[in-house]
Amino acid sequence: MSPLAAALAAALAAAGEAASAGFAVFLRVGAVLAVAPAFGEAILPLRFRLALAVGFTLVVAPAVPGAGEAMARAPLRLLFTEPLAGLVLGLALRLMVQALQIAGAMAAQAVSLSQVLGNGGPEPQPAIGQLLLAAGLALAVAAGLHVHLAQLLVLSYGPMPAGRLASGAELAAWGQAQAGHAFALAFGLAAPFTAAALVYNLALGIISRAMPQLMVAFVGAPALTLGGLALLALAAPGLVGLWLAAFGDRLADPLGLP
Repeated sequence: MSPLAAALAAALAAAGEAASAGFAVFLRVGAVLAVAPAFGEAILPLRFRLALAVGFTLVVAPAVPGAGEAMARAPLRLLFTEPLAGLVLGLALRLMVQALQIAGAMAAQAVSLSQVLGNGGPEPQPAIGQLLLAAGLALAVAAGLHVHLAQLLVLSYGPMPAGRLASGAELAAWGQAQAGHAFALAFGLAAPFTAAALVYNLALGIISRAMPQLMVAFVGAPALTLGGLALLALAAPGLVGLWLAAFGDRLADPLGLP
């Protein structure tokens, strides 16, 4: 074999190994970006999300050793384990977004703003939830979400190597813990609105008992709406800041490892 043919054969072999490793990484990256906050939103065009997945793959693949060998040894196994591992990572981040939406829904129900601007997104949701979600995602992207997400993808091959995945019982326990954390965060974020609604309803009940002839609903409903908007203006920056800190902690450790 001539030197040129040998060099060409070596180049083709190296390209095949790189393509195999890139495809193995793409399986995980694509699953993460399908549900990741900001990059996996339904309002983004499918081609744009596919381009993002390819771009993240080009960044992550050179930093992941052994993906090509794992793909060569058990390609069918990787076709199952890598997308599932990506979904586990992506859902850990998506639950944080769900916590923000749940908090917005609870706050909107508490202050009677659940139907104002409710169709601002691909799925109907209360106005406060839509505003908090947009603010939270904007701050996350401005804080370097793409960099942290690429770092997360690279580091994820430590606890979850290519071709390996936790058992069903472990994943079930992990999912239960993540859902509980998301609901606890949502209740904490919505606490100012629920406390204000409790005080409002107690005061309204006392006034109604003291003055049965007064139509307290006609007087109290505008006051509740105005108070809710004022409380939203005062509390929203702090609430989004707390959520961003919690989201950063989850982004640094999506699996909740000790």
